[in-house]
Amino acid sequence: MAIAKRKGGDLVVQYLTQQPKIEHLKEKKVDTDELKRKIEKLGTLMTRDLLEMIYGFARAIEAKDHYTGKHVESTAYIAEALATELKLPRSEVENIKRAAILHDLGKVGIDDAILSKQGPLTPAEKEVIKSHPWVACEILRNIHSLRGSIPAILYHHERYDGSGYPLGLQGDEIPLGARIVALSDVYQALVSNRPYRSSFTKKKAVTIIKDESGKHFDPKIVQCFLKIIKKIDTKSAKAL
Repeated sequence: MAIAKRKGGDLVVQYLTQQPKIEHLKEKKVDTDELKRKIEKLGTLMTRDLLEMIYGFARAIEAKDHYTGKHVESTAYIAEALATELKLPRSEVENIKRAAILHDLGKVGIDDAILSKQGPLTPAEKEVIKSHPWVACEILRNIHSLRGSIPAILYHHERYDGSGYPLGLQGDEIPLGARIVALSDVYQALVSNRPYRSSFTKKKAVTIIKDESGKHFDPKIVQCFLKIIKKIDTKSAKAL
């Protein structure tokens, strides 16, 4: 039924016990305009179908960029734990969790040669990478159920000291959800292998987060993170 709805209704879709492979996403840049057209149709779907598709997009990114797919699961787990520890309303916790799942969605429009580059990026390539929050928000902006997540997606690369992007926001100018996703994103990146470096130990990653308090990260969120990190084992992060 969900597949039939997404195709516009008034048709029968055969049930498959196995999901079709999406390996072709690894081979070419995704057409973001086509993705936007497809995702805009989700605004009319029931919440359950919408959530299924949110997780589907996270897996689509995994097909394009193996690091990103694994990364979003653990980032969402940490972001949800931080938002819960901060005693935010459940609706806001869900907005932040969804933002953490979709924060890298805009990368589906970036060439594999840039995403997987082993060496330093050129200035032009860095600008392409910096476009991904805008691309994600442009894709998602017409979905009513995701409007609460868009600020965290758009601003998750802002830095507490104002040196981030896209707007150079500072301190509390940065939406709380974006500050939470930013720390969750960076921590998970530190403890993961990247094309250009090996992973840091959990202890080293925590030290780096502490050192960036007041610079990259909101000190209040760093303190909250230090409270919960002992409970977090990223290997046991919830499957999406």
